[in-house]
Amino acid sequence: MTLPLSDSALIGTCLAAAALGVLVLTSSGGNGTAAPEPVAVAQPTADSDATQAALAELDAQQIGQGVTVDAEFGAQVRAYLLENPEVIFEAVAAFEQRNAAAQAEMGRAVLDANAEALFNDGHSWVGGNPEGDITLVEFVDYRCGFCQRALDEVETLLQADAGVRLIIKEFPILGPESEFASRFAISVLRLGGDDAYDSVHHGLLRHGGAITPEYLEGLADTLGLDFDAIRDEMESEAVTTIIAENRALAQRLQISGTPTFVMEDEMIRGFVEAEVLIEIAAALRE
Repeated sequence: MTLPLSDSALIGTCLAAAALGVLVLTSSGGNGTAAPEPVAVAQPTADSDATQAALAELDAQQIGQGVTVDAEFGAQVRAYLLENPEVIFEAVAAFEQRNAAAQAEMGRAVLDANAEALFNDGHSWVGGNPEGDITLVEFVDYRCGFCQRALDEVETLLQADAGVRLIIKEFPILGPESEFASRFAISVLRLGGDDAYDSVHHGLLRHGGAITPEYLEGLADTLGLDFDAIRDEMESEAVTTIIAENRALAQRLQISGTPTFVMEDEMIRGFVEAEVLIEIAAALRE
């Protein structure tokens, strides 16, 4: 976990106490003492072998063992820290930067290990520019207020950047109505095609009210779709499998909320404005 800068004072105090405690011990006897064995940090678990392999490659290297501190040198360092305690906080800031960079690298490795499921699963709707050079994946729940707000932001992105390919992942996490809506949308895609799904996707996100069978039937009728056929498809094993695969993918990526975006090798959690997405896309092309 990346530690927030607001905790720096507490961390600095702890580090200072620990550092000075060690140096006091080393300055009081012989040629110093050996550094303690490093503690192994548990890595996040994942369901897929590919994800586990990626995490294993990024497993932190253990620091050197058997390091000793000369007593005279320890005393000098102790005196310096007492004279310049701000050095402790500079060390904390450097640690936070390195920790953030390591977390970002690990996140990119996990995304890379799941790239096929993210970008080419064969069942998710693809919009924007299907041949675009930047792919944006969005995990959506139709009852999520922030997903509803994000719709206009994504539309603005697509209008501003003709090179973005959009993929929607149905990820119902807010109860039965959410799953009901996702099953309807997936069934429309399977039976009615891309244009029908696009219309349903917009209709569901702009609805704002309860997602009832009556509402879905009216939406289907508006689009000239056979609601009875869609209702049968909603209970099919194929639709159940798609939702299960999306949930398994989200679990591997440690996604627990909506909206969540993945743009190439960058993960963006939560609602963001179009300007942010536009800037990230531009940065990825550099």
